[in-house]
Amino acid sequence: MSGGYTSIDNQKVSGSVPAVSDPGRVPVQFTDSGLQTFPPSGVQGKISGGAQPPRDADDSFSRPVGGSPRGPDESEGGGWLHKFTVAAYKPYFDVDTTDVLDRLKESLFPFRGTFTEKTANNPDLYGPFWICTTLIFVAASIGTFVTYIAHKLRDKEWNYDINLITWSAGVFYGYVTLVPLMLFVVLKYFSAPSGLVQLFCLYGYSLFIFIPAMCLSVVPLEIFRWVIAGVAGFMSATFVALNLKAHITSAGESWFLIVASIFLLQLALAVVLKLYLFTVSV
Repeated sequence: MSGGYTSIDNQKVSGSVPAVSDPGRVPVQFTDSGLQTFPPSGVQGKISGGAQPPRDADDSFSRPVGGSPRGPDESEGGGWLHKFTVAAYKPYFDVDTTDVLDRLKESLFPFRGTFTEKTANNPDLYGPFWICTTLIFVAASIGTFVTYIAHKLRDKEWNYDINLITWSAGVFYGYVTLVPLMLFVVLKYFSAPSGLVQLFCLYGYSLFIFIPAMCLSVVPLEIFRWVIAGVAGFMSATFVALNLKAHITSAGESWFLIVASIFLLQLALAVVLKLYLFTVSV
């Protein structure tokens, strides 16, 4: 021993320490464990490897529009019952603010006649629905305001007319629905068929010009109101007629009669609105 340390003979530490058997202990053997590593390397049970979503995840928003695989619920989509589902009309409301604003601007320039070309691949019902809905409330509110001011200026009793709302709803919703349907049948009869949704879209946007026209009708001048109604009706009629002219010319010699009927019918709408909403009877 030197320096406080004890030296051990190398011969006594060479090799491994022999295992001491204990007769009281029984060796235990473990079978393959069912434990899993994290993250799992492969598909095990209901958990898939990596960061994949579950199989029943809704990928309707990430699914491509064209060429998408049809699910079990979509395999029967071609039947007539599919027309009564929300999914059948979802593509016609798939527009953004930019598309709607561009189409509203297009309706204010009726002499271009390019609206049907720009909306041929993506006609929408979103714009026509909200245009008609806005027209109903604008017509009711403006008509009420005009009659209220006229009665107060003459010191006469004024009563609110609830029929303005119901009448406006019937006129605008009915016009934008029935007229395109009738035109669809007529064009089909003359072998110049047009898309029904395309007609709904065209007629819906053609009514946008009546919104500013009704706002200007608050001016208490009868001649001014007639001018406003005439200009709005002329612009709306021109917008519809010119956009359908190129398509209706394939109907043969009757194309001029069809276009003239469309033009006059749109003017008649403006006259009806003037007589019922723009005219104040005290």
